[in-house]
Amino acid sequence: MSPYESDPVDRLVTASADGEDQAVEAALRPKLLEEFIGQERVREQLSLVLQAARKRGAAPDHVLLSGPPGLGKTTLSMIIAAELNAPIRITSGPAIQHAGDLAAILSSLTEGEVLFLDEIHRMSRPAEEMLYLAMEDFRVDVIVGKGPGATAIPLELPPFTLVGATTRAGLLPPPLRDRFGFTGHMEFYAPAELERVVHRSAGLLDVEIDPAGAAEIAGRSRGTPRIANRLLRRVRDFAQVRHDGLVTREIAARALEVYEVDARGLDRLDRAVLEALLKLFGGGPVGLSTLAVAVGEEAETVEEVAEPFLVREGLLARTPRGRVATAAAWQHLGLTPPQPARAPGGARGGQQNGLWADGQAQGQG
Repeated sequence: MSPYESDPVDRLVTASADGEDQAVEAALRPKLLEEFIGQERVREQLSLVLQAARKRGAAPDHVLLSGPPGLGKTTLSMIIAAELNAPIRITSGPAIQHAGDLAAILSSLTEGEVLFLDEIHRMSRPAEEMLYLAMEDFRVDVIVGKGPGATAIPLELPPFTLVGATTRAGLLPPPLRDRFGFTGHMEFYAPAELERVVHRSAGLLDVEIDPAGAAEIAGRSRGTPRIANRLLRRVRDFAQVRHDGLVTREIAARALEVYEVDARGLDRLDRAVLEALLKLFGGGPVGLSTLAVAVGEEAETVEEVAEPFLVREGLLARTPRGRVATAAAWQHLGLTPPQPARAPGGARGGQQNGLWADGQAQGQG
């Protein structure tokens, strides 16, 4: 299972979406490609694909969008349909467990319609194999009957565009990946891009915010627009209840302190992992199960929920001997790394190999 799929939605900094997020995102989503913020390379490439298709008067190539959740894959799929002035059908891989489920969806598509298939890597294998033929030849074979008397009836499909989204492109089988004419990988956002996202969302939510306040929220959003929008809503609540409603840097920092999101976007679980690693085990190395017991969480939770972001931020490293904190982790928590123990004779433990090598060299001399 992907770490993104296991990320619990009750964390304020999770990239997964709950019901509230989905409702708000529907109002905040840009409608056209030129309104979409960030992902400059993917946006330019996709614009060329769509413009060329419009000039030819044909359905564009199938599109695969990969990357962590919360970066805009669903939004881009809706923009593709809007740019083509075509209807969109939305479903997901886990919802298609049988080939018949997919056949029912495909047979009801209209010409030029966009089919958005979220988490496409979680689709069942029989449905996957049916999709090969549908994407390439716009045809599906419907099996009628069972056993030796079963008959395959070919069903022609109107030209359509499949937009697949996945958080784990590596799990897609090569035959399926090869049938996508365009593949775009979504990258985490830079702070400056997230500031633009926060300003745009604040305008749509009627929130007063100054540039410094937007920068403070963007810096704690872990490179993800969905998290930025969620933090903006929580800061808005704090500003309206305890102040005059204007979001400044100080107000944003105090609000996110209440919600336990620190200056680098770490929440309670992230900090608990780091503090256990540094204070209890001197920075490591320490095994995953031991670290999980110290934090009071399941090993899978530590490995799949907390560690990916800590590794990406350069605060933690995975080694064959166990988890090790980096110098940046000590600095972030304001702690001083322990000094290496001295070996007998006054030499530090880290110098033993060097002393042994020097002695060997002198013996050879």
